Amino acid sequence: MSKIYLFVLVVLFLIFAGCRADDPTPPDTSHNTTDSTDTADTDTVVPPDTTHTTDTITEKGTAYVYDITALPTITIVVSTDEWNRFLADYDQNPNNEEYVHSGFRFERDGKHLSLADVGLRLRGNTSRRRPEGSTGEMHSPLSPVWHHASFAVNFGKYVKDQKMAGIDKVNLKWFKDDASYVREVYCYDLFERYGVWTAPQSSYCRLKIKIKEDPDTIYYGVYQMVEPVDKDYLKVRISNFADASGFLWKANYGADLVSANVSAMDTERITLSETYTPVYDLKTATSKLTQARTQLADFITNLNSRTGDDFKTWIETKMDVPLFLKTYAVNVVCGMWDDYWCNKNNFYLYFSSSTGKFYFIPFDYDNTLGTSAIVSDAGRQDPLAWGNASYPLTTKILAVPAYKALYTGYLRELCGAANDLFYVDKSIARIQQWQSMIRPWVSNDTGEDMYIADKPASWGNCSFYRLLDTNNNFFRIKQASIP
Repeated sequence: MSKIYLFVLVVLFLIFAGCRADDPTPPDTSHNTTDSTDTADTDTVVPPDTTHTTDTITEKGTAYVYDITALPTITIVVSTDEWNRFLADYDQNPNNEEYVHSGFRFERDGKHLSLADVGLRLRGNTSRRRPEGSTGEMHSPLSPVWHHASFAVNFGKYVKDQKMAGIDKVNLKWFKDDASYVREVYCYDLFERYGVWTAPQSSYCRLKIKIKEDPDTIYYGVYQMVEPVDKDYLKVRISNFADASGFLWKANYGADLVSANVSAMDTERITLSETYTPVYDLKTATSKLTQARTQLADFITNLNSRTGDDFKTWIETKMDVPLFLKTYAVNVVCGMWDDYWCNKNNFYLYFSSSTGKFYFIPFDYDNTLGTSAIVSDAGRQDPLAWGNASYPLTTKILAVPAYKALYTGYLRELCGAANDLFYVDKSIARIQQWQSMIRPWVSNDTGEDMYIADKPASWGNCSFYRLLDTNNNFFRIKQASIP
């Protein structure tokens, strides 16, 4: 071999090595290969032992997973047979909650955690969709048609006590009707900033799905991770609730807390052939349904029947009223109309078994920040007459002068320029920071929701609202509505 030839090889090697070391890899437009931040091949999910867990992700906990400043990568690995069962179950009953076996990989900061066998199912209400193809079609390895859909992952479904970074489950939610990719994330972050510890935790991630037998990994795009409200949610907050053994209810549409009719209080039954969802759906200690019904019915009866000082004394023993008013102050400034006060919908109730106190848990905040319906204008609606006056939990509490003053003070505090809360400049800065983080990764292999845009949902009644523009800015207009 000639010296000239050797010299050329060395030069080429140095040039190649220098490019690899110094030039950051841009986002892959096809998204079918591992991106520059991945630490290993995402097509392979390894068993859940410490030899495959870099650093101490297993000990990090919820704050590490739900970190709004980070953009981890999640990869779901499913065999063709399990994926086809997934699709067939949807065709049989789109509302089904049947799990299939899958692998799971979480990657962040050059570290990863892989679990070989977790439960995967579809979730959502209006956001629930078939993730591939049309009714009756099975997986097409040559010409798949992917769709954004929301998923629930249960780490302990098939392996007892298995967790991911200390958490038992996670919901993966696509940004349906939110071209800004920010509305629900902003609301949950605001709850946390304002000390409303009952709100679920939330953050961003990049989602990939790998059908084991296919050569490519499908990039589903930027997703929202949301903490499920269940018995594990209670355990994380056991020091706040004083226990995690009380009755947790999911309040579905119609939950106005007016009627104490126990027939509306039950446990849901959702199978491949049946969908039954009660107005009040008991989520914990379901074997004690009769006792739970009695407690909830008693609370509703007293809520409606007590008046004056008697009501004030009773409600203070049964609720953390300031926490509830802080919750509703955030709710109203964010323009959340698909809630208890306006639409008798989308919240949870928890009764502590040790204190007997009732807690209101906010839930589902994607239709906010200018995406307006039910009310004529979510930005200008009077915060003191936000919803239906016949719904007692809000109306009767705010009829107490001291509580009304407390609520109004919370609204003003949220909007104050000195606080990094709802104030327009502070809100815009946070949103811009999050969007800058996720923007390079929004384009995805589904071909859906491919860019960030500053506009509310097209079906809303106030399409003019903007979050970042000074013209028709939702934050400015909402602040002006505060008494």
